[in-house]
Amino acid sequence: MSPDELQALVDDATYDFVNGEPAAALSKLGRATSESPDSFEAWHATAEINLSLRRLDEALAAGERAHALNKSDPLVIATLSRTWMERGDKARAEHYGALARMQGWKDELKTPQPPDAGGLR
Repeated sequence: MSPDELQALVDDATYDFVNGEPAAALSKLGRATSESPDSFEAWHATAEINLSLRRLDEALAAGERAHALNKSDPLVIATLSRTWMERGDKARAEHYGALARMQGWKDELKTPQPPDAGGLR
């Protein structure tokens, strides 16, 4: 599967979910993760949809797979935090929440800020 085909499949799955067809969405994402097991986007979408459906074991497995593929993505880290919170493990949820905040700060520091236009910060 080409990168463009993969992205189209993930986009189609997202569209299906938003339009109330979670089974179709998860089927397409299953195909995406099967054919492209290193697709961060497919795993993250799978985690988010499963979390929305309260399929917490599946959400956690997909979120951990996405995190293994991209440890610095604050969105997947936040997904893991929300999943652990839903599972009732506040300590793990807070751990991932802190990681997400730290990664967000790191990303901010990497991005050059425009000069202040004369106002105070």
